[in-house]
Amino acid sequence: MRSLITGGAGFIGSHLAEALVARGEQVIVLDDLSTGRYDNVAPLLERGDVEFALGSILNADLVDDLVRRADRVFHLAAAVGVQLIVEQPLESLATNLRGSENVLEKAHKYDTPTLVTSTSEIYGKNTSDVLGEDDDRILGSPLKTRWSYSEAKAIEEVLAHTYWRQKGLRTVVTRLFNTVGPRQTGHYGMVIPRFVNQALRDEPLTVYGDGTQTRCFTHVADVVRALVDLAEHPDAPGTVFNVGSQDETSIAALAEQVIELSDSNSTVRYVPYDEAYEEGFEDMARRVPDTTRLEKLTGFAPTIDLDGIIRSVVADQRS
Repeated sequence: MRSLITGGAGFIGSHLAEALVARGEQVIVLDDLSTGRYDNVAPLLERGDVEFALGSILNADLVDDLVRRADRVFHLAAAVGVQLIVEQPLESLATNLRGSENVLEKAHKYDTPTLVTSTSEIYGKNTSDVLGEDDDRILGSPLKTRWSYSEAKAIEEVLAHTYWRQKGLRTVVTRLFNTVGPRQTGHYGMVIPRFVNQALRDEPLTVYGDGTQTRCFTHVADVVRALVDLAEHPDAPGTVFNVGSQDETSIAALAEQVIELSDSNSTVRYVPYDEAYEEGFEDMARRVPDTTRLEKLTGFAPTIDLDGIIRSVVADQRS
């Protein structure tokens, strides 16, 4: 089995590459290193287990060549993180729209099964007790940069589903809820690595807003296991799956937990959204996934709790 991972030098992609290699599979990594890091996959390249292609999913000819040689595609390449979307909206839209269209078109050309990673941002401002895959999307104005990411990923999902329904391409869509672990950086708004970095420097942990907003975090090892299980399950194509934990915590409580587990002398500083991102920035009060569909199909259950997630990031950044 040879898998193509777009965005394979990124945080999740590199962990996925490791997991597939550990199973004895061959992997092709495509990454433009705009947010991914060569060091993430360098050990696999040195052993000869992985082929690395430096380039963008916007390069249709390159995508064609790589998909042609793959047995399946894990499409992870995307502009990710709220901070990056706000700072580079045009580049992010191009990657998330035209790039995904390239990948799906080439996958259809060669009839290559494809798993697409989407995001919990799809749900926008829907603050239901738990968010099911068929729940409504509630978004703000399209003129708010924040929502361009949600819109682009929604179109990506529509493309993937339509290629399955209309053209028979075996596509699976996964919506990831706050995946965390070693190798993730805080440069693009990822809260736990940013908190850990600040805590290890005994700097104030910057909590955006009032800190009462809640999120659920899942270790990357659990997420990778779910992605592989879904890519291999015969009943998964044509369906979308939430992937995440239901262990909910407030961002303020998260900051205190990071300080404790990293033995830090840091304090907590609250920063208004307008100062952290842009004027009029909108955030969600809570976001909790309903993972029943994933659990019923694959038996998925997270194995690493929030303490373990934080400790893994602390150990990674200390090393």
